[in-house]
Amino acid sequence: MNHRVVQWSTGNVGRHAIAGIDAHPELTLAGVWVSGPEKAGKDAGELAGLGRTLGVLATDDTEAVLALKPDCVVYTAMADDRLMEALEDLRRILRAGINVVSSSPVFLQFPDGVVPEEVSRPVREAAVEGGASLWVNGVDPGFANDWLPLVLSGVCERIDQVRCLEILDYSTYDNRKVLFDIMGFGKPVGETPMLLQPGVLSLAWGSVVRQLAAGLDVELDGVEESYERLEAPETLEIPSGTITAGSAAALRFEVRGMRGGHAVCVLEHVTRLRPDLGPDWPQPSGQGCYRVEITGEPNYTLDLRLAGSDGDHNTAGLKATAMRLVNAIPAVVAAPPGLLTALDLPLITGRGLVRR
Repeated sequence: MNHRVVQWSTGNVGRHAIAGIDAHPELTLAGVWVSGPEKAGKDAGELAGLGRTLGVLATDDTEAVLALKPDCVVYTAMADDRLMEALEDLRRILRAGINVVSSSPVFLQFPDGVVPEEVSRPVREAAVEGGASLWVNGVDPGFANDWLPLVLSGVCERIDQVRCLEILDYSTYDNRKVLFDIMGFGKPVGETPMLLQPGVLSLAWGSVVRQLAAGLDVELDGVEESYERLEAPETLEIPSGTITAGSAAALRFEVRGMRGGHAVCVLEHVTRLRPDLGPDWPQPSGQGCYRVEITGEPNYTLDLRLAGSDGDHNTAGLKATAMRLVNAIPAVVAAPPGLLTALDLPLITGRGLVRR
């Protein structure tokens, strides 16, 4: 069965999603929504950097996109600094009877115990009203800390702790708003950015540890968070801007799911803007990796190394986020209406993607 798909936004993730939709044998690109007039009227192939046209012109007219009545929308619009607007976007699409796979808001990947019911309930109600499904996922939060560790847990005799790490150099991740405004790189370490305000880490990645616990049939007592920041020893120039000497240039944080005073499910990020920063922190396999460590019997360490065809691990991470969503579209369309989690869907594979 072929599914008609609309791509909603064409930023760092959205442009990769367009390429993925075009490459997928069960999907057809039906439309593209963009946030401003500077992209409206441009061909989707141009916006995705494919070097060829796809015959689908972008529009900033929301009603026109919804009127296309696609089977699914791939929603990759930024939500970190426009949370209420993003939630309303999703409710509007769902009420129109259109399924959604989305990279945000990330807490919706498993909201139970993470956000109050009054936050998630309107989304669930919109899905039921429209008879549509919503699945929020990506690579992190997403595949690197849901099915990857859960599959590895299937060869354990005993589990004491599951730890999921992202260990990446973000210097080539060209998104000034995320790096500077949200994560606080390039700012004084005494100044607390949005991401490190009390409770925000648990809001963003609490869904990871809660979903892992649910998959392992563990009831958590609570969730804790902590972080550490390092200064740039000298001024650094990265694509997103200048990191002055003495400003924040490396970040390590944990979100811990606790039971009986013990951390049983842990999400850890080690983020550098230069490889030599934090030499005593966990080091990546290759240029960058997602790592799963299971402590128990036996002990396991599984590294998922990233490298795009351009050689950049950050390109691979953006591509992985987009493809996690795109390849799940047939399963989400087939699922019953509601807010889905990774635990609700069958194994998502690359069926049909091997080149003939």
